[in-house]
Amino acid sequence: MSHTKTNDVSIGGGKDANHVSPQEAAALHARIEASFVRQGMMKHLGARLVSVAPGEVEIALPYSERVTQQQGGYHGGATGALADIAAGYAGLTMAAEGQEVTTVEYKINFLAAFQGGELRARGRVVRAGKRLIITTAEVVHLDDDGGESPCALMQQTLATVKQTY
Repeated sequence: MSHTKTNDVSIGGGKDANHVSPQEAAALHARIEASFVRQGMMKHLGARLVSVAPGEVEIALPYSERVTQQQGGYHGGATGALADIAAGYAGLTMAAEGQEVTTVEYKINFLAAFQGGELRARGRVVRAGKRLIITTAEVVHLDDDGGESPCALMQQTLATVKQTY
C-alpha cells in the first residue's frame, strides 16, 4: 500500500521502503502507461490502469460481454490475464530503464465467480532480482455498491528482457 510522506511517495513503510520524489513517481507512471497502452489484449478487454507506485500496480477490468464465459460470469482467462498484467507491471516498476519483463510462469487460485461490477487486480513485487522478479497479485470484485470480495490470488515469476520498442 503506498502512502505519501512529506513530498515523497513510498511503499511498505519500514526502513527498506522505496522512496521516490513526485517527479520520479510521475516518470514511473508514464513509463508503465506507455507500455500498457501497447497491450492489445487489455485494450480489447477494456482494462484501465488505476495506479502505479514502486513495486505496485493496480488495473481495473469492467464487466462486459468481452470478459464473460458461457454462464455470464467473468472468464477465468480474463481474470488470469488481468492478474498477469498487474503483477507484470508491478515487476516492471523495479526493472532497469531499457528493460521489459516477460512472464516465465504463474500459478493462480480462483476463489469465487462474479458477474457485474468490475475486477481489480493489485500486483505487488515480492522480490526483485537482476534477472528474475517474483510477484503476486490479488484480484478482487467490486460490486455496484462498492463492496469488495476476493476473486483470485496469483504468484508469478518474471524475467527481465531487453526492451525492443
